[in-house]
Amino acid sequence: MPSSDGAPIEAGAAFPDALLVPLLDRVDSLLKTRRRVLLGVVGEPGVGKSTLAEALLDGSRARGVPTERVAMDGFHLADRQLDRLNRRDRKGAIDTFDAHGYLALLRRVATELDHTVYAPAFDRTREEPVAGAVAVPPGTRLVVTEGNYLLDDAAPWHEVRAALTETWFCETDSALRRRRLIDRHVHFGKSPDAARHWVDTVDEINAARVVAHRDRADLIVRF
Repeated sequence: MPSSDGAPIEAGAAFPDALLVPLLDRVDSLLKTRRRVLLGVVGEPGVGKSTLAEALLDGSRARGVPTERVAMDGFHLADRQLDRLNRRDRKGAIDTFDAHGYLALLRRVATELDHTVYAPAFDRTREEPVAGAVAVPPGTRLVVTEGNYLLDDAAPWHEVRAALTETWFCETDSALRRRRLIDRHVHFGKSPDAARHWVDTVDEINAARVVAHRDRADLIVRF
């Protein structure tokens, strides 16, 4: 399995060209063989999936490639459904997403190239999904989707990998990843103690599941 290694990158920092350029070159190679590339970015909570996704999108746009981002987080179940299922205290676990809806959206993005496909986004300020927030127009060549469970083998998640052109697994320093998670939860309203408790009892359980499927990735990206 190919890998791309780099030093840990703090959230918000720019990706070094030594890491980003080879990844963009790999995307360019994929674009030469198909009208639209669906690239999956997967990894543990807090690893920096969104940071990598945005760097790839920005870099590809700079090369003249029409791009869009569709995140798995847009398929979070709404809090009212999590309350109904008694799963609100485990929000982010694999069964708190609309997996069938996400898979169907990926297949539409891959095959419906003659019209705009709309996708949901996730509003972190409200902790709720927003329907139809993302538009993927016909001319889009690169779609990047990121999430925790893109390589999972439970049904129907096991079909996600086949819907994507490639899937890249992100890794970083574990202490840095944990600090990012705690800081994120504090930023969105939790106390430091509550944030650490959530990371210990929810995020890290999810992280262990994500890592268990690491070897199914097409590329390992460490940063």
